[in-house]
Amino acid sequence: MIRRRFLTGTAFAAAAVPAARLVDWSALSALAAELEAFVKGPPVKDQPVTRISPHVYVIQSPDGFPTPENQGMMANITFVVGAGGVIVVDSGASLQIGEMAIRQLRTVTDKPVVGIVNTHYHGDHWLGNHAFVDAYGMDLPRYALPHTREAIQGVHGSFWLTSMIKWTAQASAGTKIVPPNRDVAHGDTLSLGDVTLRLHHYGRAHTPSDVAVEVVEDGVMCVGDILMDRRIANMDDGSYTGTFQTMDALAANSATKIWLPAHGTPGPEVIVWQRALFEGIYEPCVAAVKAGQPVEEAKAAVLRDPRVASRAAETKGWDSNIGKYISLAYLEAEQSDF
Repeated sequence: MIRRRFLTGTAFAAAAVPAARLVDWSALSALAAELEAFVKGPPVKDQPVTRISPHVYVIQSPDGFPTPENQGMMANITFVVGAGGVIVVDSGASLQIGEMAIRQLRTVTDKPVVGIVNTHYHGDHWLGNHAFVDAYGMDLPRYALPHTREAIQGVHGSFWLTSMIKWTAQASAGTKIVPPNRDVAHGDTLSLGDVTLRLHHYGRAHTPSDVAVEVVEDGVMCVGDILMDRRIANMDDGSYTGTFQTMDALAANSATKIWLPAHGTPGPEVIVWQRALFEGIYEPCVAAVKAGQPVEEAKAAVLRDPRVASRAAETKGWDSNIGKYISLAYLEAEQSDF
């Protein structure tokens, strides 16, 4: 409100000042920037932190999509705690969420955060970086695939920051873009002394640059948005066939006992739930394309499929998203048929 009144007053003053009168616009701009620095949304309510394995703790998000009420608290935040400190997997959707995560982390360990892994470039997974660099310094290692870093430094970063502020009705105001600063690749490992994090990337799945983080000693796989639990994954940047290939590769190349998604509850059956839903969406679309049927008939077939119909009632965002995701599956099936 302060900023809005200031800018409105400035615009009025600009209209009222004669052209010949000197106006110190640089001073006004500096004042506007100073006021902007003091605009910050309210704190986020503390969410419980749960231990799911010897080294892994999770703050599980209670909501699926950003709203003014949940202040953007929509993605799980994971802590891997070892002898050498803490690595955070996905830092949350705002400065305020990151600050809450740090408060909660300090209830389970006094070890410092020594790194962050951002699993991909959607803002609910990295906008909280701001809080962690405030607490632990700008040199704090922030790991991601190069494409993720480039996307955050480019238009995707600006889009997600402005969108999150809009979606939360300014509750996440004050958040700044703090991109990853360490490039990683498939097969890289990060060590905390008594626990190892192995990074996996098998091509386009949820996005072109998803990285899954295997906590080797615990049999936990942090999958970001490659898998979700009772929530439809945003597939605008992704691939159904690529997701199937990634699922197969993750299962074959790890001894995972717990699949830890960024949305939903971790457990051994997350990969089963997600695969059945995606197969129920994609396979009828492939059949429709091969039969020369339009997308409308493919949609009807998908919604009749028991793998899809059985999940409608329990899946967040179903009514507003299922139609689009069927269309994306149909388009991918068409492209694969050429």
